[in-house]
Amino acid sequence: MIFGREDILVNNIAWFLRKFPVFGIPGGGAYQVQPIYVEDMAKLLADAAEHAGNEIVDTVGPETFTFEGLVRIIASSIGRTPVTLHLPPAILYAGTSIVGRFVRDTVLTRQEYQGLMQGLLNPAGPSTGKTPLTDWLAANRDLLGVSYASEVARHF
Repeated sequence: MIFGREDILVNNIAWFLRKFPVFGIPGGGAYQVQPIYVEDMAKLLADAAEHAGNEIVDTVGPETFTFEGLVRIIASSIGRTPVTLHLPPAILYAGTSIVGRFVRDTVLTRQEYQGLMQGLLNPAGPSTGKTPLTDWLAANRDLLGVSYASEVARHF
């Protein structure tokens, strides 16, 4: 999970929090995420290009959150206190599909919901990024979630 100015997931969580009084959490919400700042990720990629041979590096930031905790931290950073509801992923997928029609985007795919809940955004490795999400949120709170960031519009 990468965050930064052009980020989609963190921005759109903030957008949903700004637009709706209720935020749906797929399942229990205890699965973890370890977001990395885009510039930290770029540095890791540039460093990797200088190494000969192959290596596997987990690209994760210095903070780990449950998904529900991530939503609450984003909400707090933009001055929102939403009601969170734990819902089956299929219901949330249906809801975000409806919103997707209005914003002309696929908010999240079924596979993205599954990957999130399977912990794929929290690999088991040491932190390789330096920038805490909480610091970035504090510095960018006024810009975060002001408009919806469309994955489709970005590419077409």
